[in-house]
Amino acid sequence: MLKSNSEINKVLADIHDKVGFSGVVYMKKEDKVIYESTYGYSNRADELENNLDTRFGIASGCKLFTAIGICQLVEQGKLSFQTRLKDCLDIEFPNFDETITIHHLLTHSSGIPDYFDEDEMDDFEELWKEHPTYLFKNLKDFLPMFQDHHMMFKPGEKFHYNNAGFIVLGLIMEQQTGLSFTDYIELEVFKRCGMKDSGYFSLDHLPKNTANGYIDNQDGTWRTNVFSIPVKGGADGGAFITAPDMMKLWEALFNHELLSKEYTSVLLTPQLSVEDEVYYGYGVWINKRNNRVFKYHVMGYDPGVSFHSSVYPDLDIKLVVPSNKSSGAFEVTKAIEDNFY
Repeated sequence: MLKSNSEINKVLADIHDKVGFSGVVYMKKEDKVIYESTYGYSNRADELENNLDTRFGIASGCKLFTAIGICQLVEQGKLSFQTRLKDCLDIEFPNFDETITIHHLLTHSSGIPDYFDEDEMDDFEELWKEHPTYLFKNLKDFLPMFQDHHMMFKPGEKFHYNNAGFIVLGLIMEQQTGLSFTDYIELEVFKRCGMKDSGYFSLDHLPKNTANGYIDNQDGTWRTNVFSIPVKGGADGGAFITAPDMMKLWEALFNHELLSKEYTSVLLTPQLSVEDEVYYGYGVWINKRNNRVFKYHVMGYDPGVSFHSSVYPDLDIKLVVPSNKSSGAFEVTKAIEDNFY
C-alpha cells in the first residue's frame, strides 16, 4: 500500500541519484493531492528550476487526446469505429488496403506503413537529418513520408505500434470538423477539462514556464531537442501539458465530461492483446494483474522527453510523471509501483 511522503521521498531520491530525474511527480488519491515534488531544471543555462506548473512535452502520451476526439465524433454520429478510411478521408493512399477502418487505426492494427517504425529504427533523432524539423507544422506535412508506401500486413492481423496511423486519424478529424487538429483538441478536450496551461506549442515560440527538452551527450555535456523533433506536435504526439492539467484530463474522462459513460467504456476497453496481461484500448494502454485492470496508462518518449501517467482504478490513485529528459519517467513510475502498490 501507498506509504508516507517521507518514504516516497526516499525512494525517489534514490531514483534521482541513479538517473538524474528532471521533472514532476504528481499524485492524487480520490480528489486529494497526496504527493507532489519537482526535480531538475526547465532551463539549464539559466538554472531555472522545474515547478508544479511547468509545461512539459509528452510525445506519444497525447495519442489519448486524439482517441478521445475520434470517439467524440463517433458519439456524434459523424463516424463509426467500422467506418473505412477510404469513406471518411479524401486523400489518396494508392497502396493501402481498402478495408482499413477507424478501429484499425485506433488500435495500431491497420498495417499501414509508418513514417517512424519503432521496430526498424531506434533513434527518432536520426529521422530528421534528412527531413528538416522546422518544415513539419501541419499533419499533411507528414504524408510524403508514408503516403505512397506499401502495407506492412493485412488490417487486423496484429498489433504493431504505428505513429502514421494517428496522423491519419488527425487528418480524418480535420476533414470531419473543418478545424485544424490542434484547434479541435484545444477546444473540445483541453478547454472542456479546464487545461488552461496546455497546448500544441511550436518549439520556436514556447510560452513562459515551458521546459526545454534536454539530450545528455556521452561526454557530460547536453543540448536541447529543438533540432530533434518536429517543430509542432500533432495527432501522433508532441503536446505540452502541466502535471495538474494532465490530472484534470483523467478526472474529466472518468467523470464522463468528455465522452458519455458508454463511449468512455469503449475507449477504456481492452481491444487488442499486446503481450501477457498488457492490452491496448483506444489511445490508452491497459495492464492487468490477476485478470483485473491494474492500471490505465499513457506514455511518451522523444529525444529530450519522457512521460508516464497512470490511473490505478482499484486504488483510486492517479499519477502523472512528466520529464524533460529522454528517460526517467518510467523509472520513477516503476519505483512507486514496486514499493507501494
